[in-house]
Amino acid sequence: MFTTWPARRHGCSSLFCHLHGAGSALLYRVLDAVTSVKCETRRARKQVKVLEALDVAGTQMYHFTTIVIAGMGFFTDAYDLFSVSLIADLLGRIYYHSADGRLPRNVAGAVSGVALCGTVLGQLFFGWLGDRMGRKLIYGVTLKLMVVCSLASGLSFHNKPNRNKPKCVVATLCFFRFWLGFGVGGDYPLSATIMSEYANKRTRGAFIAAVFAMQGLGNLAAGAVVLVLSASFKNTAAYDTDYVWRIVLMLGAVPALLTYYWRMKMPETARYTMLIAKNLKLEASDMAAVLDIDFVSDMDAEAVVKQDEFGLFSMEFLHKHGRQLLGTTVCWFVLDVVFYSLNLFMKDIFSGIGWIGDAAEMSPLEQTYKIARTQAIIVVGGSLPGYFLTVLFVDRIGRIKIQLMGFTMMTIFMIGLAAPY
Repeated sequence: MFTTWPARRHGCSSLFCHLHGAGSALLYRVLDAVTSVKCETRRARKQVKVLEALDVAGTQMYHFTTIVIAGMGFFTDAYDLFSVSLIADLLGRIYYHSADGRLPRNVAGAVSGVALCGTVLGQLFFGWLGDRMGRKLIYGVTLKLMVVCSLASGLSFHNKPNRNKPKCVVATLCFFRFWLGFGVGGDYPLSATIMSEYANKRTRGAFIAAVFAMQGLGNLAAGAVVLVLSASFKNTAAYDTDYVWRIVLMLGAVPALLTYYWRMKMPETARYTMLIAKNLKLEASDMAAVLDIDFVSDMDAEAVVKQDEFGLFSMEFLHKHGRQLLGTTVCWFVLDVVFYSLNLFMKDIFSGIGWIGDAAEMSPLEQTYKIARTQAIIVVGGSLPGYFLTVLFVDRIGRIKIQLMGFTMMTIFMIGLAAPY
């Protein structure tokens, strides 16, 4: 009996140690989980503090710098997309020798519309890529693509001994303009996103509207360049006319190239760095370099912790954002039907109502000059005032009222344009 006691005692001790070890392990796991939750909560609280600081930060010089840098993307986009409409008839006079000074319908549609086909695909591809690799990196990629394809569009080649056959010129021009549009499509969403992620709540509408207003300036710049070149080459040899449209297209690389350095100097947006890249240290250093942000607020971080728990186009995403996404895309689609059709084919309206004159009575460059002049008048008298009035009033009277006013005026004036003819 006495000999069995130590064994029994030893067995109880082993059992106790085993239970104690298991309990300790379980306790450590619970403590680790609690600590992890606390760390994630503290991290989320810091995210919310930074986001609130960005939203309430006063307007600073860097906001205006961002408007210029992001806006130059829209400036270049408008120049690249709409300059082709100003020189399309010049292509018809040079390569097709048409009596009415126009390209054949199928060629005109291809030259004017192929860039928009690339734009649609570029928006989808680079928009998706920007959420995975960062706005700054993809911003630079789209810019390089735009520079290369702008230059290549102006270098579209043809066989000199058989110069009257334009298939090579049209084919190479359409090829490079498709990829130019692909780059433009990436620049569109990234420019707007970068501005919206830097802006504060109070002036976000005005800042984004200012970025979009650069489209009007880009459209005006295209007209101004065509006016200057048409006047400069007016008294040169007929063969030199071929240089005009090439220079116009190649100059689209200049604004993109000039802003490349400043784009690459811009830090990644704080919202991307925190909410997607999850790099708080980099975010803090980036924002400290450009903005005077005071991290003083303390908010509930539950929304930030859970914000990435549902995927794009999941049921929860559609429940939370589906109506806004559908409404925005439908409005944008309706707007762009009018916006792009007018800007790309306005020259045909000008010719139809007699503003340009008879092509048979003008030289190719004289016709091009008159088209660019009329386009510039429309931009100065209509587009630019609309852009900048929106910048002034969008944060005062609201987005919806301005949009309703815009659609109403578009409807009235489109009916006014079409009804008499």
